[in-house]
Order: sequence, then structure tokens, then C-alpha cells
Amino acid sequence: MLIKIVILAAGVVWLFPAFSALRAAEVDPAKLPPASTQTGLTYAKDIHGLFEQNCTKCHGAAKQKARVRLDSLEATLKGGEHGKVIVPGHSAHSPLVFCVARLRDDTAMPPKKEGKTLSAEQIGLIRAWIDQGAK
Repeated sequence: MLIKIVILAAGVVWLFPAFSALRAAEVDPAKLPPASTQTGLTYAKDIHGLFEQNCTKCHGAAKQKARVRLDSLEATLKGGEHGKVIVPGHSAHSPLVFCVARLRDDTAMPPKKEGKTLSAEQIGLIRAWIDQGAK
């Protein structure tokens, strides 16, 4: 199992060159807030509103920093100019999760200047949604 995780992590870094600063050796997934135990999560019901409140000012219809849009499920799954931002089924290997968990100052989202951070519960909800397949 550990070999699969290492191989998956290496593949994720290769797929997301913009997140090369988030290499497995530099980001400890154990520091992520735990995934929520809530089941049956969907983008429309559980995630869209969270992204709308915290992310779509810079990653929505009007503006797409790094060409990342989080205002629809399709756009979120598509990713941005540097590849996918989530890995359905694998939240601990999803660059979006590393960013919103603010594990590194240089990749933290929302940026400090926005004065917002997502709570551990919100990050746990995003993690659970991704782990459940990002439906």
C-alpha cells in the first residue's frame, strides 16, 4: 500500500508542475485536517456554496487566476493552466487541498491579503467530497 501511495504522489507532482513546491517531501499530508465523516457529498449540495464564499472572487466566471475555476463541477474537475487541482478519490494528494489547508505560505489559498481562511471543518468537507469521488 505504501508503494502505491508513493507512486501516486510522484505521479500527482508530475501532473501538477505549478504545484512543484508541494512535492510529497515538502508537504506532510498528515498535517491536513481530517476528512469529514459525512457521506453522500456532492458539489452542488455541499461544496459549491463553500467555494462561492471563499474562492470564486479569483476563481470564478469573471476572473480565473491560473485559469482555475471553481464555480462549477465541470470547471473544478478540469483544473487550470498547470493541470488538475483535485484527484478524485485522493484528497491527500490533491493540490487544492494542500492550498486551502495553508500548509505553505507561498501556496496558501485564499491568499493572506484576502483575510480569509477555511476552517478545519470546511477543509474536511472538501476532503471527504474528493475522497468520495468528487461528484
